[in-house]
Amino acid sequence: MKLLEKIRSFLTREDKFEDMEEFLLSNNFGIEFTESLVKEVKEGKINAGNFKEAIARKVKDIIQQVDSSLHFSDIPPTVYLLIGSNGSGKTTTIAKIANLMKNKGKTVLIVAGDTFRSGAAEQLIEWANSLDLPIVKQKQGGDPASVVYDGIDSGISKKIDVILVDTAGRVETKKTLIEELKKVESIIVKKTEKLPAETLLVLDAYTGQSALSQIEIYKEAISITGIVLTKFDGSSSGGVVIPIIEKYKIPVKFLGTGESIEDLNVFSFDSYLNKIL
Repeated sequence: MKLLEKIRSFLTREDKFEDMEEFLLSNNFGIEFTESLVKEVKEGKINAGNFKEAIARKVKDIIQQVDSSLHFSDIPPTVYLLIGSNGSGKTTTIAKIANLMKNKGKTVLIVAGDTFRSGAAEQLIEWANSLDLPIVKQKQGGDPASVVYDGIDSGISKKIDVILVDTAGRVETKKTLIEELKKVESIIVKKTEKLPAETLLVLDAYTGQSALSQIEIYKEAISITGIVLTKFDGSSSGGVVIPIIEKYKIPVKFLGTGESIEDLNVFSFDSYLNKIL
């Protein structure tokens, strides 16, 4: 049942509050948003006549706290650093962003910085070949920072517009992962004299509230400028966008909406609201 239909059913019942709260929490809207919404229902501010507009208002107020627009460097190259755990859809997301940028008329270079996961570079090579884009890589087990160094160097020399850097989703320990990401970021700063235009954390929408614990891990290592929420099309967990913004003030930049290379939407309030409602 869609969100609006379910809430409408609650508003016609006397014992609505507890079930409404449970429903919103199960759809990952978070404690703060849920308690605020239920409070307004209890106070009579939200009712069967205005609840759609009221929910839209509350969601918009939260999303407008952050800047969801994509950032580009004034002087090329623009570097996007992609981070996230294995299985989140990070590799496919890189290909989708590469395709999006190419369709915008930008030159794109992919850097296969995940040298730990077996097959990670091979996947990116396949995508790069299918998109007819250059890729910088090394053999599995190589030094990720070295790959990134070569990739940025190549992008600068070739006057590439956008460089997309993949990173390992998992290494031996959390400490090692953090150190590796810091090292990669420092290489980008050293070569371009600025931070990445975007550092995007790729999260699987199906993970729900556990996405917040992933943010906790990665923000220890690096400054996250945006979220890519994958598998958004098949998940009832789209509400997780709300607590992400409320707690961390990190915007969602992209929504993954399918398996096709075209199935990546730049985040907008209207498209998000239509989906969750």
